[in-house]
Amino acid sequence: MVERLKKEYSVEVEWRPYYLRPDTPPEGMELPDYIKRARENGSEERLRMMAEMHGMEFKSTERIYNTRIAHEATEYAREHGKANEFHHIVFHKVYAEGLDPAKWGVLRSAAEEAGLDANDMQKAVEAGKYTAEVAGQVQWAQRIGVTGVPTYVINDRYAVVGAQPYEVFKNALEQILNEKKSK
Repeated sequence: MVERLKKEYSVEVEWRPYYLRPDTPPEGMELPDYIKRARENGSEERLRMMAEMHGMEFKSTERIYNTRIAHEATEYAREHGKANEFHHIVFHKVYAEGLDPAKWGVLRSAAEEAGLDANDMQKAVEAGKYTAEVAGQVQWAQRIGVTGVPTYVINDRYAVVGAQPYEVFKNALEQILNEKKSK
């Protein structure tokens, strides 16, 4: 869907970090009971259907993962011109393969698939090179009112929250284009 929007509207997409549960320990944590109950009531069915519509697999995560190093690794990828590729690969590893993005093996594999130097990435992240940058981006997201993921911020002014159908994004972009024309 994002690739389709990029082609049709010539928009740029940048993935930025946000922590739903900033208190998640490095090893992750068990899913809270309220999430388990929601799953039993079909809360993920729409996500599964959307994934299938786009030819993707969807696998429910079994834990809440700590995504700090994955976000910092994404900053390494951004610095090397591969942020979107890296993000897409990590996303697939988590939501199609059920892998933990807090594990270096998962991130190193994603780096290699994206054409990045996995050793250099791990060294830079472990040295804390991107810690402040990611923290600043998370604080920015909090300041503008982000409370869930995904949240798509358009022109630093409009937000689309949640995994939405293509038409929602298309309508938002059309509205923005019409506003610009009327000014």
